[in-house]
Amino acid sequence: MDDSHPLMLWLALFVLLILSAFFSGSETGMMSLNRYRLRHQRKKSSGARRAAKLLAMPDRLIGLILIGNNAVNILAAIIANMLAIIYVGEAAAPWVATASLTITVLVFSEVTPKTIAAQNPEWFAFKASHILKPLLQLLSPLVWMVNKLTNAVISMLGFDPNKDRDDGLDTEELKSLVDISAHKISDSNQGMLKAILDLESVTVEDIMIPRNEINGLNMEASIEELMNSIVSSEYTRQPLYEGDVNNIVGIFHARKANHLLRSEKVTHNAIKRFSETPYFIPESTTLTNQLLNFKKARRRFAVVVDEYGEVQGLVTLEDILEEIVGDFTTNTADEIEEVIRRDDGSYLIHGAATIREINKATGWELPKDGPKTLNGLALEQLESIPDANVSFTINGYRFETEQINETVIKQFAVTRIKKKKVEEE
Repeated sequence: MDDSHPLMLWLALFVLLILSAFFSGSETGMMSLNRYRLRHQRKKSSGARRAAKLLAMPDRLIGLILIGNNAVNILAAIIANMLAIIYVGEAAAPWVATASLTITVLVFSEVTPKTIAAQNPEWFAFKASHILKPLLQLLSPLVWMVNKLTNAVISMLGFDPNKDRDDGLDTEELKSLVDISAHKISDSNQGMLKAILDLESVTVEDIMIPRNEINGLNMEASIEELMNSIVSSEYTRQPLYEGDVNNIVGIFHARKANHLLRSEKVTHNAIKRFSETPYFIPESTTLTNQLLNFKKARRRFAVVVDEYGEVQGLVTLEDILEEIVGDFTTNTADEIEEVIRRDDGSYLIHGAATIREINKATGWELPKDGPKTLNGLALEQLESIPDANVSFTINGYRFETEQINETVIKQFAVTRIKKKKVEEE
């Protein structure tokens, strides 16, 4: 026997194992590419553009890779069997060839290249695209035929072979994506991105200034009282109403005060003349839509009404922006801090605090699909205004009333209950 014969077989087997490793790594590398990063990279990388074109037809790409991989593996099995016959004889050759080739292919042509490709998908895929692109053009008739047969089998199994892959992400998935990228995004930007994604699930009712806290100008008051309210007000805009806050007739801007004072005589009609037309919005409007509506209407201030047209509160552009970037100002000495953490870990919470504010300040998950304020949540639980201080439990937290008047519970002390105690209750 020619001594060069085994050497040529060994050389051919080595080349086939290299090719098998290439196809295995290419499959993993291509399928592991981050689709969103690839869209960005293809603007400046030719390798990314080639990979994107190949991935645009995934059935053809997978068909090409599997044709190549199976072809070289079958050829490698034939050559391994021929070498086994030379060295151990025909009787033992199939067993020796199968065992040795399985281990060799598994380690060097499957696990190793796939691990490298999974850890470095862009490096592997971009380089592999140099070979895969011309190879796809060369073997396109064979790939087309294999795909037709495959699609027929897929259809027989009840699946749609033409179904497109959906790479879109919903809001919660986008939040997870922001969390994954936390090491590349500053804490402030990360918080703003999440807040923007939350705007779609939050309505103006959740952030509005409630009706009982509206500071407006009652047009039935005297001119002296009205001017005193205008000059001393800390708010830029104030609603004008006649008798009842449900009858809002205008919005007075503080910058018009100078014009008003320069007029010959300040009258109720003069105040109305210098006011803006009120802008009414439904309480169910999401913050995303209202932000766009403010821009479209060129407004910054809106009156929130319910389905019956009753005024429920006020909302401003600044209120929505604060949901994204956080509070613009810190509390002054005259303002009430609604959620206060005590040294013992408990909280002192004002009854007017909204459930969203409490959850944001504490990290709790109080139910948001019912009452909007803590006072409303308490009244829902108790079903009446208590005559004396009482306590109740929600989601593992004990709420104890501390200040009560005839119509509302003004203040609560909230303590977290230990797990064992919750189970006992």
